[in-house]
Amino acid sequence: MVGWTPREMAQVALFAALTAAGAFIKVPVPFVPFTLQYLFVAMAGIALGSRLGLASQLVYIGIGLIGLPVFAEGGGPGYVLKPTFGYLIGFALGAWLIGRLTERLEKASILPLFGATMAGLAVIYGIGALYLYGIMNMVLAKSITLWNTLLYGILLPLPGDILLSGAAAYIGVKLWSLRGVSGNASTGKALFAKEGVEEEQRA
Repeated sequence: MVGWTPREMAQVALFAALTAAGAFIKVPVPFVPFTLQYLFVAMAGIALGSRLGLASQLVYIGIGLIGLPVFAEGGGPGYVLKPTFGYLIGFALGAWLIGRLTERLEKASILPLFGATMAGLAVIYGIGALYLYGIMNMVLAKSITLWNTLLYGILLPLPGDILLSGAAAYIGVKLWSLRGVSGNASTGKALFAKEGVEEEQRA
């Protein structure tokens, strides 16, 4: 947190808390109920940008690993042996990528933002599925086939997260619009980052 402003620390803490809360907000759909966690991961990238979006997820992972029960199944250092821990690693990298892609947009519109959130989702699923397969077969000695890894680690939960990707993109555009800058987002500035720059200029 060296060099962070109080505003940045508050933003990082906010999205770390939202990601934690999202793990416990479940949408009851048939076969594979999903949580709202990815919505907040994606919004961290859109709203905070690559640097702070990444930081928010690292803070979330860190407080879980020291023992606070912020993960879906608790917390503590032993959580690294959970088959799903790879998805948490993916959250950090996914938020960074979404933020990076958002920073490069010349205007806030739903299709580019949706593309950014889907790119982040691909990173999360890629890391998560590889970790799932590796932990199950090489560490926990609980054999899982590549097909079952693909089925349970990607295909079944994917539709819900695609919906959340769309929701994050929609919310991102609406937030820009509410601030009166829709279609005029400065390149290299995320939603909250731009707000901070504007306030500094007014000061």
